[in-house]
Amino acid sequence: MAHAARSFIDTIEETFIAALLGLMTLLTFANVIARYVFNSNILWALELTVFMFAWLVLLGASYAVKKGAHLGVDAILNVVSPGLRRNLGIVAGVVCVAFAFLLLKGAWDYWANFANLPATEGRWFPTGFEEQFRGKGWYETNDIPVPAVLSFLEGMFNDGDEYEKLPRLIPYFVLPFSMALFLLRSVQALVAIVTGKIDMLIVSHEVEDDVEDAAERLAAELKER
Repeated sequence: MAHAARSFIDTIEETFIAALLGLMTLLTFANVIARYVFNSNILWALELTVFMFAWLVLLGASYAVKKGAHLGVDAILNVVSPGLRRNLGIVAGVVCVAFAFLLLKGAWDYWANFANLPATEGRWFPTGFEEQFRGKGWYETNDIPVPAVLSFLEGMFNDGDEYEKLPRLIPYFVLPFSMALFLLRSVQALVAIVTGKIDMLIVSHEVEDDVEDAAERLAAELKER
């Protein structure tokens, strides 16, 4: 059951990330055709592509932590004893969790006012929420039109006034959401080290594996000849 749940969540994340990449490619291609074939322009295409790229990168970063796909240097870890490797892994995990926590605080503080919510106080650790702040729910993107299905946001964040463009709270939401996922994945990796499931933050050897696979296929083809 747990494996099925994890697989389902993986499918959602992978599908969403792949959809973002596909939509970016399609929108960019459509804009090129519009510009060079029809001498026109999709005005909002560039801004939307930039936002989708940001979503792709930030969500991909947390997913890479989950899959152990981030690159790293493991030259020292491979020559030390298993016990020391695990201890170094715990230290690295704690640092990653602290770093992810700081990113989450900064991400929330940046996004919160765009959603008419208070940012946190405190330079490093949140000591509370702002008592006085200027809501920025009326801030809009430059060119992206707002879909009619999101008209309910006007009463929630814009005092009932009509949005002319997509409110910035929508694309900027990826900041706290992705950093919360990043913190969750970092904590999960640290717990895996502490409980002995892994002995270090997994370093991606995807390129090395691809090279080895290619070498094996080439050797097999040469033998057949």
